[in-house]
Amino acid sequence: MERLRLDKIIAASGKYSRREVKLLVRQGRVLVDGMPARSPEDKVDPESAEIAVNGEVLPYRRHTWLMLHKPAGVLSATEDGRGKTVLDLLPPELQRQGLFPVGRLDKDTEGLLLLTNEGRLAHDLLSPRHHVDKVYYVRTAGTLTEEDCRAFAAGMALSDFQCLPAELEILSAGTESEALVTLREGKFHQVKRMLAQRGKPVLYLKRVKMGNLTLDPALARGEYRYLTEEELQVLRNLR
Repeated sequence: MERLRLDKIIAASGKYSRREVKLLVRQGRVLVDGMPARSPEDKVDPESAEIAVNGEVLPYRRHTWLMLHKPAGVLSATEDGRGKTVLDLLPPELQRQGLFPVGRLDKDTEGLLLLTNEGRLAHDLLSPRHHVDKVYYVRTAGTLTEEDCRAFAAGMALSDFQCLPAELEILSAGTESEALVTLREGKFHQVKRMLAQRGKPVLYLKRVKMGNLTLDPALARGEYRYLTEEELQVLRNLR
């Protein structure tokens, strides 16, 4: 790949600023393929060179992609004066990488949220042209029925827009019901508004799937992990 400045590569890890890299190079604490770096401006291939700082090898990622299990009470934003955001759940080195949420989940909604600094792919995943399915687990007050399923499938008309056809799969029905809702769009409060219109207000909502990417069951609320190369390829194939 293209050769990049050493200070840029190291700064992309989020662990050091470019100013800190200059000092580290001067002190001989930056090694490239086992040899002390001569200058922070040296250009190297980040995918083939082994770069170590203070004895720690730094893995290089052109872009960062994280899967986060968003908890309730946290805002899907990079900064907000009203409360805690999803970036506040990350360590400082990731907070400095320019990450942003791919789409949004309501403050009281939990589940799968992707964070990245790769703008082009994030834009493509959110574009209406691609209709990336999003699946939500929902618990409602009231008994869900097959009539509700047919209303979702027909495409419901809300006060300000016409919903695309959606899928409502009933898991259990009773005083409280459980279901999976699959949307091909993502309007503000859409799942809640659709079910409220059917007289079945939402008690709990969690996104469990986006395209073919499923929330990792090993992630507790508030935890995150890097996407695997296979998962990234799944996302790229959605475009």
